[in-house]
Amino acid sequence: MSADTKKSRSSRKSKEDPFEKVAQTKELLLAELKKVIVGQDQVIEQLMVTLLARGHCLLTGIPGLGKTLLVKTLAEALDLSFKRIQFTPDLMPADVVGSEVVDEGGSSGKRSFRFVQGPIFANVVLADEINRTPPKTQAALLEAMEERQVTAAGQTYSLDQPSFVLATQNPIELEGTYPLPEAQLDRFLLNPVINFLSLDDEIKMVAETTGVAKSPPKAVLDGAGILELQEITRDMPVSEHVVSYAVRLATASRPGAEGSDEWIEKRVKWGAGSRASQALILSGKALALLDGRPTVACEDIKAIAKPALRHRILPSFFSDSEGTDSDDVVDYLLEEVPETA
Repeated sequence: MSADTKKSRSSRKSKEDPFEKVAQTKELLLAELKKVIVGQDQVIEQLMVTLLARGHCLLTGIPGLGKTLLVKTLAEALDLSFKRIQFTPDLMPADVVGSEVVDEGGSSGKRSFRFVQGPIFANVVLADEINRTPPKTQAALLEAMEERQVTAAGQTYSLDQPSFVLATQNPIELEGTYPLPEAQLDRFLLNPVINFLSLDDEIKMVAETTGVAKSPPKAVLDGAGILELQEITRDMPVSEHVVSYAVRLATASRPGAEGSDEWIEKRVKWGAGSRASQALILSGKALALLDGRPTVACEDIKAIAKPALRHRILPSFFSDSEGTDSDDVVDYLLEEVPETA
């Protein structure tokens, strides 16, 4: 065998390695998650997309559907620091980001201030029932989520990477909830909705959770491995027409935008911003990788459109009156916006 042939095969194998690594990681994570979680395959996939795309995830669903359990199980399958914040009406911003305390200084008697880090400094933060705390405390997460840093008492502290906020929320129609402001919703890459299990899955879940407790999931991926997967995701090529489709899909949701039609003008008060276009592309890349494909297709953008856009579209009063929600708006966009301009 010639040296050129060996080099060619070695090069080909190197190119295949990223996809093999993602596939292996996917199988390992699924195996550990399935030890605890029954069903919810689509939501699990969207959590993996968030992981690869270096985003944050907001899980929405009524109480009792396993939102918190799903996030905790994912955190256990990752060899990362983990903190849970239980959001309540009396939670203060300092309870999230940390605060300065007076340090007496021992024998010297000199007093000084020392910053004590809050739970936001963990690699994985479970913001449980995030919409049960007032906006002042919700806003404490904004800088950490967008810039991966926290500013307190004039000092800026960087968060260790990787850094994820995996939040859960109850539907805002439930008593004792505070709707998240649009600026905060936009920080979440995806907003999966957890629905009731199928009859067969619920039977299986009840049988498993009322018997002998199973062993907890093992950690199968560390911080360095996650950062490597995120780099692989960023390096994925995306054709110009796919980028164009994602941008046109987001733009079409905006009332007052060029070419906006009457249906959107009437039913949407505020459409998806530029961060939504980025979310569609990054999520599409991660989805293609998880599926073992080297390029992103418009079908990937369509598949991830609802969790990427539903929390970024604010329906109008007219929509509320006729029972149209943001998912209906996304369905309309997917029907009306062509793949090619």
